[in-house]
Amino acid sequence: MTQTPWWRGAVIYQIYPRSFLDANGDGVGDLPGIIERLDYVASLGVDAIWISPFFTSPMADFGYDIADHRDVDPLFGTLADFDRLLAKAHALGLKVMIDQVFSHTSIEHAWFRESRQDRSNPKADWYVWADPREDGTPPNNWMSIFGGVAWQWEPRREQYFLHNFLADQPDLDFHNPAVQQATLDYVRFWLDRGVDGFRLDSINFCFHDKQLRDNPAKPLEKRLGRGFSTDNPYAYQYHYYNNTQPENLPFIERLRGLLDEYPGAVSLGEISAEDSLATTAEYTAPGRLHMGYSFELLVNDYSAAYIRDTVSRLEAAMTEGWPCWAISNHDVERAVTRWGGHPAQPRLARLLVAVLCSLRGSICLYQGEELGLGEADVPFEALQDPYGITFWPNFKGRDGCRTPMPWLDAPLAGFTRGEPWLPIPQEHQASAVAVQEHDPHSVLNAFRQFLAWRRTMPTLLLGDIRFLDTAEPVLMFERVHAGETLLLAFNLSAEAAQVALPEGQWHALHVPGPDAGHADGDQLQLPAQAMYCARRA
Repeated sequence: MTQTPWWRGAVIYQIYPRSFLDANGDGVGDLPGIIERLDYVASLGVDAIWISPFFTSPMADFGYDIADHRDVDPLFGTLADFDRLLAKAHALGLKVMIDQVFSHTSIEHAWFRESRQDRSNPKADWYVWADPREDGTPPNNWMSIFGGVAWQWEPRREQYFLHNFLADQPDLDFHNPAVQQATLDYVRFWLDRGVDGFRLDSINFCFHDKQLRDNPAKPLEKRLGRGFSTDNPYAYQYHYYNNTQPENLPFIERLRGLLDEYPGAVSLGEISAEDSLATTAEYTAPGRLHMGYSFELLVNDYSAAYIRDTVSRLEAAMTEGWPCWAISNHDVERAVTRWGGHPAQPRLARLLVAVLCSLRGSICLYQGEELGLGEADVPFEALQDPYGITFWPNFKGRDGCRTPMPWLDAPLAGFTRGEPWLPIPQEHQASAVAVQEHDPHSVLNAFRQFLAWRRTMPTLLLGDIRFLDTAEPVLMFERVHAGETLLLAFNLSAEAAQVALPEGQWHALHVPGPDAGHADGDQLQLPAQAMYCARRA
């Protein structure tokens, strides 16, 4: 029998280093701060950590604009600090995944500084450059995710360069084989250092349409979803040509070939496309990415029908790949607020972890989710995110989910000795780790208990999933593995619900963590935001 790869069914804990723990008192979290709290992370019962970018960067997009792929920004520490982090994590049984941003670099990257000088230098064709139209306007109608056109004029070359994100993030030209090789080379650098895998940022954005064709317009009624509201011109187009090109697949296969040289190394792709579920299935086919996740559960719809339809559509398309699910991360409003409003409800927080960790696939959980943290209300004068500053007040950006982790119920929350880079709300201090550690009924302890129980359930880790048709607000499905069938039901509302049990003999299981439902004859009684689990006899 072959051993199940470590990442199948794994729970991956995302650490946003700026906001985890500040060890040197400058108000910004760092690698030594992560090292200091790795014992806490291991105590949660997760399998791996994913660390958002800590590489050399001018921080226009808080590290997702990389100026040196092979070094640590002094804000976060040193390469020696990273090596210490890696060693301690491995000693605690934690795998370490790091972010990689392939599609673009910082405007301060040495490659771009050379490329922008003229049209004949050795890096001249490493980025996406294009001549203007006859009237001087950009070469096509592509838009930036962060607002405005996706082209920036460079007077030294008398050309435009492409930026799908900020103008400080020029897009590399992956049609150039030298760019592909340079990318694989720095991936190998981190593999040789001992990392266990990579979360691949916007992996479907590496290639663009070589003909630079205009994107077609999108009707008003379809300008919705995945964080792009109708006031962002990015939502006005179908993005058929500025990302998700067929040439990306052979490159992903080259990347997989490199990863296969390092036993256990894994890739997790972030995918945002016109049909993200279909693209995720395509990108995780054999010989490509190990796992993929999209923004489909990072939206405002929290209905049983939406979750059932979304997961079912991916399951139908992904016949051989492996999914990864997330409901919160550093880019979206925290789920407990997005789906439950203010103030954050601990009962809902306990349920959300149970729902997410009961789906087929691997799981990404975002720091603070284990505390039930709600979205912070960051005033305009304290905003740091350029996305939020541009679209204020209709969209407040991503700062509200990025505020520092509360470790203590104190004014600086045990995060820093200095002025924190984002304000820490009082309600987060009241939910601090030190407060919840000693409360047996806290979200934190429910989180630990549920993950510990899940580890004992191979059917939850590896089994197939079959959804059952139920009326709102109940989500119900079966997980099937090695002759065992589990029934799981979740009441997604703040009111009690009742649903018929499927035919057959069921033995209820005690599930620590969320509130519990119970069977009453052939009916299942589910208190508000409760879960029921049973095994078929």
